[in-house]
Amino acid sequence: MSVDGYVLRRPEGAITVTAAALQRLVVAAAESVEGARVRRPRRGLSLAIAGTRTEVSLELVARDGVVLPELGRAVQERVADALVTACDLDVARVDVAIEEIA
Repeated sequence: MSVDGYVLRRPEGAITVTAAALQRLVVAAAESVEGARVRRPRRGLSLAIAGTRTEVSLELVARDGVVLPELGRAVQERVADALVTACDLDVARVDVAIEEIA
């Protein structure tokens, strides 16, 4: 993970979201897709934030029999939606690599 966390600054004050919390958010969103599991979350997940612009890269294990392009697109959508909804981040890209089929 290439980010220390994210700070949302508002007139009322600041909210700090730690790198661990962001990682859990991304993993939970990706694994909410039927047939997807994040492979080695500590090493297979990269998250970069510049301002509010975010780029995510993650490695997946896909369940045998799923349609891989559909799985990848669904994971991209869920991860982006989770980051937008929870942290109000602008998700520039979500790169998914299907590294294993189990």
